Amino acid sequence: MDSRPAFLSGLALGSAFRLALPREAMRGLGGARAGAAAGSSLDFLDFREYHPGDDLRRLDWSVYARTDREVVKLYREEVFPRLDIVLDASRSMDLPGTAKASSALALCGALAAAAANAGCAAALWTAGESVRRVEGASGAEPAAWPLPALDSPAPPSEGFAREHPAFPRAGIRAFVSDLLFPDDPATVLRPLADGAAAVWVLQVLAPDEADPEPLGPRRLVDVETGAALDAVLDETALSSYRAALAAHRARWEDAARRHGATLVRCLAPDEVASSKSKVQSVKLQDNSSLVTRHSSLLSPLLRTAVLEPL
Repeated sequence: MDSRPAFLSGLALGSAFRLALPREAMRGLGGARAGAAAGSSLDFLDFREYHPGDDLRRLDWSVYARTDREVVKLYREEVFPRLDIVLDASRSMDLPGTAKASSALALCGALAAAAANAGCAAALWTAGESVRRVEGASGAEPAAWPLPALDSPAPPSEGFAREHPAFPRAGIRAFVSDLLFPDDPATVLRPLADGAAAVWVLQVLAPDEADPEPLGPRRLVDVETGAALDAVLDETALSSYRAALAAHRARWEDAARRHGATLVRCLAPDEVASSKSKVQSVKLQDNSSLVTRHSSLLSPLLRTAVLEPL
């Protein structure tokens, strides 16, 4: 899919909101907002390890010369909150015939716009086989960010288990995912919560994933592994599926509480069937139509105090 229109529709939606910044996020570093911790006044506070993206003018070269350690000086009074958006890049996020991928990208765009309105620096990461910051996807012009493909053959839990991402400390982390992987939620939540001011987990499901309809005999194909399963999707099978999904959600809710994270459920809009008319398909490519289509995604973020109106 062409990810740019979906992301831009999210930017347009998010422009009417700002992030609801928790108190701890006001202890971010290196900005121009009055706060209780570190900033850029003349009042020296402390040192900390250098993180990619820090102002090089704050490196203490004398410490580097003595110890070979890269540290930056912290000063009191001004703060610059940070938002790290971590997008699940596994293939299940780009489920054919659904609007899940476009909805996830729209949420990323909305968060980036709301971060800018809150005076917050933002950066985009991907999680799959590895957890990586998307090169060039940070700064004040998110409309120009390069956008990743959702094609990882591995779930984000695999990347988080393999390495501990170097997220800037005291920032907000938003994880956008369908959460449809069997691993322990703590594998993902523990590194997300480490040193964070807040963690928001935005679960995006397609309608057929959240509440499927009976379709009779079908061949189910795993989009990540290619494994196939012949099944009869009758009410008995769907009742078992719904029970398993409810138990899976309960695991994530419990783990989110234990790690101090906020779990938000977002339902992707119904995808327009491929058999619709060509005129209707062209209309959906217009950004105003996508904005309307994705507008319902923000309601759960407002209810859970992730966003607030300007």
